[in-house]
Amino acid sequence: MTNIQQPPIQKTPTQKLETKIIALDLDDTLLKEDLSISDYTVSTIQKAAQAGIYIVLCSGRTENGILPYVRRLEIAGIEAGRYIISQNGSTITDLHQRKDIFQAFVPKEILLEVNKTAQKYGLFTEVYDSSTIYVPEDNEWARVDVKLSGLNMQIIEEYEKFLEKGHPKMLIPGDPEKLQALQAELKKALGDKATIFISKPYFLEILPKNCGKGEAILQLANHLNIPKEKTMSFGDSMNDESMFTHTEHAVAMQNALPEIQKIAKYITATTNNQDGVAHFIADWVL
Repeated sequence: MTNIQQPPIQKTPTQKLETKIIALDLDDTLLKEDLSISDYTVSTIQKAAQAGIYIVLCSGRTENGILPYVRRLEIAGIEAGRYIISQNGSTITDLHQRKDIFQAFVPKEILLEVNKTAQKYGLFTEVYDSSTIYVPEDNEWARVDVKLSGLNMQIIEEYEKFLEKGHPKMLIPGDPEKLQALQAELKKALGDKATIFISKPYFLEILPKNCGKGEAILQLANHLNIPKEKTMSFGDSMNDESMFTHTEHAVAMQNALPEIQKIAKYITATTNNQDGVAHFIADWVL
């Protein structure tokens, strides 16, 4: 039996879109499957930045995990490229002043409770700084994170004591079925005391209350006196959900999860491997 290829889902603008800030998720959005950015995409992003549109890389990665892509775009030296949002919205960094203009922390009580609950499932938690993943012991899932993020890994012997400092984000990597069950238990136990979601099928993330990419974008837009009506975001997965509920022009990738495409205002005509972000910006913004 011949497989019939489904046509791309269409949610297309009817006119040019006016924006002053574009927030870009990295994995499976701006980045191709091999984690590269094409010359065409670089050129298009640079044109948008030169037109005075703030280009804000907005990722679950830490600052050091985002900086190689800022360098690839060659926009950090200009006003429109000076800000990044890391750790899924818990940190906003001004690259020109080399300082965080916003950072939120998960309280130590929640970190300790999540860690204890994860242990029941045979899972290890992780916390971060800009360059390092901190874990209680070496494990295969932590190494998956190391490979994807490009960060160092450090084993902390007194891990629970280390958690008491508070951290911007906690991540639990592991088998997707276990993470679904763990997520349900944590949401029931913690309610609205923390932001809890699965970003990739094998990553469960714990962020501060009322914290996400969308909230961070609005906070940065407010800092820059940019109205919500002139905000745009691109994403593909559940950690991008808050971007789509907080920005005016929410653009899902053609390869995005169905849940994300459903809540997006627009959908790119092509996937991340086909420069979907750049084609949309060239067609509907520039």
